[in-house]
Amino acid sequence: MLWEIIFLFLIVLVGGFIQGVSGFGFGLVVMGFLPLFLTLKESTLIVIALLLVASCSILLKIYKWIDVKGLIVIVGSALVGRILSFFVLSTYGDMDILKQILGFFLIGMVIYLFFSKKSSSTEAKMSPVIPIVLGFLGGFIGGIFAVGGPFFVFYFLMLYKDKHTYHANLQVSVVITSLMTIILHGVNGDFHSTMLSYLIVGIIGVFIGTALGMKWFEKLPRTFIKKLAMSIVLVAALNLIFVS
Repeated sequence: MLWEIIFLFLIVLVGGFIQGVSGFGFGLVVMGFLPLFLTLKESTLIVIALLLVASCSILLKIYKWIDVKGLIVIVGSALVGRILSFFVLSTYGDMDILKQILGFFLIGMVIYLFFSKKSSSTEAKMSPVIPIVLGFLGGFIGGIFAVGGPFFVFYFLMLYKDKHTYHANLQVSVVITSLMTIILHGVNGDFHSTMLSYLIVGIIGVFIGTALGMKWFEKLPRTFIKKLAMSIVLVAALNLIFVS
């Protein structure tokens, strides 16, 4: 139990740092390792709860850059995805096969992040189909595996040139969708007392990691953080596939 707590703290610390610097990546990093000693459902709920804390701590520093208009469609679509993911996770969340599925999905995310290009396009503003599709996928995948961030990243990178607005709206999306998941699973009684120690230690790691990440937000090139996150996630995904 002690080594699990220490391991969780270190992974959350790294994930929080990456979240603070790049706006996403916490779920990708932590979900690559937590299911090694917890069920997928427990891992997802713990990560989403910690992700809520991480995003709130970041938002306190950058809330002035929130663009409400850019949130309405994608967040609304994401909430629909979260509701559907609740039923999937509640029904199949304790199956070990989902850990291998998560591993392959994480590798897919690494491939996507590796080939994706930072761009800005007015097409995202004109076509509501883009935020609807990306929002639903991000909400659904995020509600099952807690790794739906890249879908929101892709949209907000297209929508905004200013990295502060991108960062702020990304965190708002995480906060709203995470709250939805926590409320649904909380009412369903999916949180239990054995998760409390993980959450307490995780919250400490989140605050330290995001604080350090925000300090480096203006200094480190995002390409470096992107490569670091991809490397960690790739190792984690391989562990899930071959060790779980």
